[in-house]
This record gives sequence, C-alpha cells and structure tokens, in this order.
Amino acid sequence: MLFRSFRRRRLRRGDFPAAWDAILRAEMPLYARLPEPDRRELQGWIRVFLAEKYVEGCRGMVVDDRVRVLIAAQACVLLLRRAHDVFPGMRTVLVYPGTFMGRARTTGPGGVVTLSEDPRLGESWFTPIAGGPVVLSWPEVVAGAADAHDGRNVVLHEFAHQLDAESGEMEGMPWLGNLDRARQWRTLLAREQRRLGAQAWARQPTVLNTYGAQSPAEFFAVAVEAYFERSAALRAHHPELYDTLRAYFEIDPAAEWERGGTAAAGHGAA
Repeated sequence: MLFRSFRRRRLRRGDFPAAWDAILRAEMPLYARLPEPDRRELQGWIRVFLAEKYVEGCRGMVVDDRVRVLIAAQACVLLLRRAHDVFPGMRTVLVYPGTFMGRARTTGPGGVVTLSEDPRLGESWFTPIAGGPVVLSWPEVVAGAADAHDGRNVVLHEFAHQLDAESGEMEGMPWLGNLDRARQWRTLLAREQRRLGAQAWARQPTVLNTYGAQSPAEFFAVAVEAYFERSAALRAHHPELYDTLRAYFEIDPAAEWERGGTAAAGHGAA
C-alpha cells in the first residue's frame, strides 16, 4: 500500500501530455471550464487511472489515446476533491464500437428465473475478486463528453455504480463510513426514487432520467449524472438530494462549474 501511494503521488505530479490536454479541450467542454486547481487534480487522477486500469477494445474497436483519455477524464470527475481509492473494485474497461448485447436476469412468478439478452449502451459489474469490468459504447462516451448539460453521460453513470459497489453491493448507497449517515441516505433516496416513479407514471417532466425509477442502484447512478450535468436544475427541484450528493462528493457544481458560476465562468442502461 505504501508503494502504491508513492507511485500515485509520483504519477499525479508528473507532466500531463500536451496531446491529452488537446484531446480534452477539443472534445470535453467541461474540462476547459474547470477551475485551474480542479483541472490539475483531474489531470493527475487521469494519469493514475490509465496506469492502473486496462482499457480493451471489443468487436474490432481500436483503443488509442483518444479513447483512453476521454473515458478516464469523465470517470475521474467523480474523484475530485475527496478521499478515494480510484475505483478499487474495477480493473478493466471494455469498449464497443456501438451498442452491445447485455445479459438480463429476471425472476418471475414462482421464482422462475429467466435469462435474456438486450441491447445496451453501458454496463457496470461488481465482482470484488475479478475486479469489474465496466463496459461502454464508444459513441456514447463521445456524446457524453461533448454535452455536459443534458444529464445523460454513460461514463458517469457506469462509474457511479462502481462507487455504489464500494459499500459491498450495488444498492444505491456508496461507502459512507457512518451508520446514521447511511440510514439518512437510504431514507432520502428511497423517497426520491418513489417520487421519480410517480413522475414517470404520470409522464411529468423530470430533472432526473426516469430510468432511475427501476432500482436504488439505478436511481443513484442517474442522480450522479444529474448532479454533474444538470446541477442547477437538480438543486432547484431536489434540494435535499443535491445537498446529500454535495456532502458525499465534497464539491458544488451548481455554484462552481455551471455557466456563469463563481469559479468558471457528460447514458446508457446499466
């Protein structure tokens, strides 16, 4: 652990390649809008991520620096300003050139389990011993980086699942280190998920992607997407949820990263 800590510090202090900086400035508008300290921190975590995680192409997908850096940059936005261990339960990112088929498991009447396949844009697996993987559709990665205000970002979504898994299972609650805080988190997210389900049923417009009504894990993932991409709207319509996420991420994107903010002025099924 001491060696890993030393290696990470060395990577974070190293020079960020100019070619990587150019990729992010051209394809990830949020990167250019970040306050300078956040951008420097993000650069450091990108270097650590790419040194420790393996990005592999599937079905003919060629992985180059553009692919690796765009994925790492969006994932590492979730790491800024807070203590973390760089997605410890995940080692590999699999990248497809488009939609891929994912396995679904459903339990019907009488406990009958049905296995099926359906098209997906992203997946995140919790396998503590094997370590991941996260699976992504490359066009969705590019689209998520290009539009940081639509509340839909496959990388944020799938890596939010990895944060969720740090508690030991994907249940909509990352490791919080405090039982009282965990109980409050669970109560709030359950209430907000029910609210989202009611809005979806009534076909009302929502800040949150209605996909989050499916389960606590999906609700947390879409809430993270909205927190970083529709932060002002989330703060206005879901202030308690916004404050809870702000306490976890230790950053206030509505105040600091939105257009006109004080300091500055990013989906698929899981």
